[in-house]
Amino acid sequence: MNPGVQPRRRLLLLLATNGGLGNFPWAPGTVGTLAGIPAFWLLARLPAPLYLLVWTALLILACWVAHEAGRYYGVVDDRRIVIDELVGYLVTVALVPFSWTTALLGFVFFRLFDILKVWPASWFDRRMKNGVGVVLDDVVAGLYGAAALHLCLAFLG
Repeated sequence: MNPGVQPRRRLLLLLATNGGLGNFPWAPGTVGTLAGIPAFWLLARLPAPLYLLVWTALLILACWVAHEAGRYYGVVDDRRIVIDELVGYLVTVALVPFSWTTALLGFVFFRLFDILKVWPASWFDRRMKNGVGVVLDDVVAGLYGAAALHLCLAFLG
């Protein structure tokens, strides 16, 4: 990151890139999703209402951060912006007890649906060219991932 960037903007870009993970040269979305695993570990301990409250605050923050980072980078959904992956992954694993199996299955399912962009994720991705659209396509992918995760966990017992 450019050392001449203002402290406020530096913080914004740090959040947008999930602590710099989005700057990884290959598959930044996949690498950026890794920030979700420790976040899941921390949030899984919370009662459901508090988890949802924290997630909602993160959703609002992510929409704003993605929008501002897109303006800074000059591309609405710049590949370095991966805070949306964090929010989407946390949808996939919401209200599920933490285990490494759950964390990794959730990771795989979220990434699969994030890449596939199943409708309405594809609509948000194509039509809403702002921070909200950047984040909402990942929320939809997270919902599909959650459904797949719950089905898988039901079959695994």
